[in-house]
Amino acid sequence: MAELGLNEHHQNEVINYMRFARFKRGLCLKTVDSCFQDLKDSRLVEETFTVDEVIDMLDGLRTVVHSEVESELINTTYTNVLLLRQLFSQAEKWYLKLQTDVSELENRELLEQVAEFEKSEFTSSNKKPSADLIKPKLAPLNEGGSELLNKRVACLQEENEKLKTRLKTIETQATAALDEKSKLEKSLKDLQMIQGDQKANANQDIAELENKVAALKCQFEKTLSDSTANQKFLEENLVTTKHDLLKVQDQLSTAEKELEKKFQQTAAYRNMKEILTKKNEQIKDLRKRLSKYEPED
Repeated sequence: MAELGLNEHHQNEVINYMRFARFKRGLCLKTVDSCFQDLKDSRLVEETFTVDEVIDMLDGLRTVVHSEVESELINTTYTNVLLLRQLFSQAEKWYLKLQTDVSELENRELLEQVAEFEKSEFTSSNKKPSADLIKPKLAPLNEGGSELLNKRVACLQEENEKLKTRLKTIETQATAALDEKSKLEKSLKDLQMIQGDQKANANQDIAELENKVAALKCQFEKTLSDSTANQKFLEENLVTTKHDLLKVQDQLSTAEKELEKKFQQTAAYRNMKEILTKKNEQIKDLRKRLSKYEPED
């Protein structure tokens, strides 16, 4: 027996459709035969006919046959569309997308294979269809049959929405953390600028003292040139001034170190440094959490 390359269930469905098509084809042929018989019974009642009468009868017959055949072909097209609709509806319930190749409908080899299949199923065997072909078949899967799949899809969609919401929340937190880090960094820069200004002021004081020393030195030299009597006194005064300068420089250096040490020991500095450390840790943690939800390349 010829085969179509389908499983038993689908091949039985094809046989049922071919039986339906053969039935409709038989009705169409009977209709065409009745058109000719009506012509014989209604018009062919005389022995001879003129050419015009024969042409008139053939034109009328052609019109009737043309109308019947056209109506049957249109009905066949609509029937095939309904059959495709059944198949596509069942496929869509399982989220499948079927495709058709219209060019294969004119494949002569496949058409001959179908003709051989019809011949083997209907022509060579005039017996009635077997019980397997006419017994009731299971109804196509409906919404109840695919309820489990629909629930699973709905569950996955819900979980996907939750993940999207969670990702948005994490992104918002990460953005807020970055903004806060930027603010803290700006505050730290401001404090560093203040500290730099303080150092600049200290350097300015040292420069002023150096200028004073230079002025004293100039005065000493002038005084030395004017009077050698006051040379010893001026030299002693210069030494004392140098000692004072060194002492002041040492005091300024000590004060600067103490100022920097006190600044580092202030609660604001420690709190800011601790906040920056925590924020850096939070950002590292958020980046690790975000990397889990980023798609792989």
